[in-house]
Amino acid sequence: MKQKVLTRYRVMAYVTAVWLLVFTGFIVAKYGFDTGDTMLVSQIHGVLFIVYVVFAFDLGSKARWPFGKLLWVLVAGCIPFVAFFVEKQVSREVAPLIEAEDADEARDADTPVGA
Repeated sequence: MKQKVLTRYRVMAYVTAVWLLVFTGFIVAKYGFDTGDTMLVSQIHGVLFIVYVVFAFDLGSKARWPFGKLLWVLVAGCIPFVAFFVEKQVSREVAPLIEAEDADEARDADTPVGA
């Protein structure tokens, strides 16, 4: 697994979480104070969430997560504030996998061909 897979996931986790908070604010304004419209914000969040799901699934498949863990990471993108905490947990868990793979690649590069 490459660092860019984790980076893509982290960026989309933060972007999706922020847009979910913005969307939640718009919903509160619309239904609580009878002002504003949520159509544009909901559509933007929907598109960003689809990209988040794709990147989270990619990361989960490369990290070989069980289905329950992958489902939890995907659901975290639907609950305000939760994605921020899950992203930190996922980053801590996946970082050693990336470091181990980088160390394996460096060791393989040092091995002479035909040895």
